Amino acid sequence: MLGLLIIAALGVWVLLYQKSLDEEGNEMPSRISTRLDKLWSIAQEGLRDKKYLRAEKALLTILRVDERNATAYNRLGILYAKQRAYEDAIECFEIAQSLEPSASSLHNVGLIYYETKKYEKASLAFEQALNLENDLAARHVAYAKVQEKLGQTKKMIEALERAVELEPNPQSLNILADAYDRDGREELAMSIREKAARMIIPAGVPKRIKRPARRIVM
Repeated sequence: MLGLLIIAALGVWVLLYQKSLDEEGNEMPSRISTRLDKLWSIAQEGLRDKKYLRAEKALLTILRVDERNATAYNRLGILYAKQRAYEDAIECFEIAQSLEPSASSLHNVGLIYYETKKYEKASLAFEQALNLENDLAARHVAYAKVQEKLGQTKKMIEALERAVELEPNPQSLNILADAYDRDGREELAMSIREKAARMIIPAGVPKRIKRPARRIVM
């Protein structure tokens, strides 16, 4: 399906491409650079504004000029994922990975496998991404979500603890607290939530502690 889309899109853009050719049929370097910059702008705007057909045409044209552009394949994969064309998205991410191995493309593949409930494959993709780059909390949170689906509580908690080490913010702390609750560690979960609450309440502002209602004795 991806191959057919590329052929169809190139038919639309071929005339524009030909205008940048010299008399010998070679595209001049300065014009290549200018055209690619313009196409990247179109692609980014299309993704941002949800004009997916426009973004797709721009990305496919970039790949016509530079067929080994891993970034363009990654963006195309994101575009297809947004449209729930998951098979095409995975194909794009895998091509990007073969051209330029990166944690980003592996992570994207993992997200799609997670979305399509292929948790074993998602776990493997996230593990490979973490082996390349493990200093982003979001990668560990994603890995933890997959481990939860697979029933691997220990791995889930270890991943969330690592995420908190990297980004100790209220959101990551509360996610970890929920995991401790599910693991039966209520006191530890409460302690983590209190820590998260202290981050939200500005210094010097007194906390409002909810006290039990006073019983009136008749």
